[in-house]
Amino acid sequence: MTMSIRKLCTIGLGIALYVVLALCLQVPVFENYYLCLGYVAMAVYCYSFGPWAGAAVGGLGVVLYCLLINGLRGMPGWAMGNLIIGIALGLTFRVTRNINSAPLRWVLDALAVAIATAVGILIVKSFTEVVLYAQPMAVRVAKNVSAFLADVVMLLVSLPLCIQLDKALKQHFPGLLK
Repeated sequence: MTMSIRKLCTIGLGIALYVVLALCLQVPVFENYYLCLGYVAMAVYCYSFGPWAGAAVGGLGVVLYCLLINGLRGMPGWAMGNLIIGIALGLTFRVTRNINSAPLRWVLDALAVAIATAVGILIVKSFTEVVLYAQPMAVRVAKNVSAFLADVVMLLVSLPLCIQLDKALKQHFPGLLK
């Protein structure tokens, strides 16, 4: 297989993994939001395969998940927010993975997770919903705070797994990792 076909298939597997993880366990946290395990797949792809793969897994994973579960309700803003989160985290992980100090790497990665998720969920997702549903921005941001908190928790919990899986993925996907 050529490298581009292998890369496309690998991203397709990530999207499928996002959907399966999002469907397999839904732990309710706030009002109508739950911890989405799909963020684990997105984080691994951001860390190991780079920003565009992570953005594709997060954005297209949400689209497919929403189409399977509840149609388009909530999907456009969530998908666009995940694109932003995927690109930002992929770029950050590309830089921080080479830092030898584990505590410094953890702090920078955690800060990137918080900032990227704030921009993706509290700004991009909220603004998209303002445009689509004609609700005030303050209302949308207030409703999305729970999603922001749950997503940050899932992404932070995923970081140690990203580091461990990266070692195994290097063996199975030579040339595809960033």
